[in-house]
Amino acid sequence: MEKPDVVLITKADCHLCGAARDAVGRVTAELGLEWREQLVDNQPELREQYAEEIPVVLVNGIQRDFWKIDETRLARVLRQAMAQ
Repeated sequence: MEKPDVVLITKADCHLCGAARDAVGRVTAELGLEWREQLVDNQPELREQYAEEIPVVLVNGIQRDFWKIDETRLARVLRQAMAQ
């Protein structure tokens, strides 16, 4: 069983990003997973792609949530990814 790649895309001065960090941290800790954060501030391609949706959660490269992270949905997606 391969662990899913969980990425939280954020930007500086983002009032929703702190709550997203907390949500992703809680869910991944509960499932024994790691996650990483990518800032779009110095990455023009990411900034353009996700401009109006930040923060964004990607699981295995697929966008799964944005703005306010739904912890129940994220846990379900991660459990499904872990089962594959």
